[in-house]
Amino acid sequence: MVKIRLARGGAKGRPFYHVVVTDQRNKRDGRSIERVGYFNPLAVGADKRLELDVGKVQAWVAKGAQLSDKVRVLVKEASRQAA
Repeated sequence: MVKIRLARGGAKGRPFYHVVVTDQRNKRDGRSIERVGYFNPLAVGADKRLELDVGKVQAWVAKGAQLSDKVRVLVKEASRQAA
């Protein structure tokens, strides 16, 4: 099954996540099909907290991809920001 989930990056204690489309059997930070955005939970000042291509996410969901719980919340947040 194809999942849309977070892949962790950044330094120890300073997380940074890429929102990726991947096969659920791949490791968390392993090979991905496509990168559709990023999430920076520690963003301050002019840094962007969330950048997400909602159109690409909706296209993948239309093809049968499943969203993780956190990505579902982030998509909702990104949709509100775009409106």
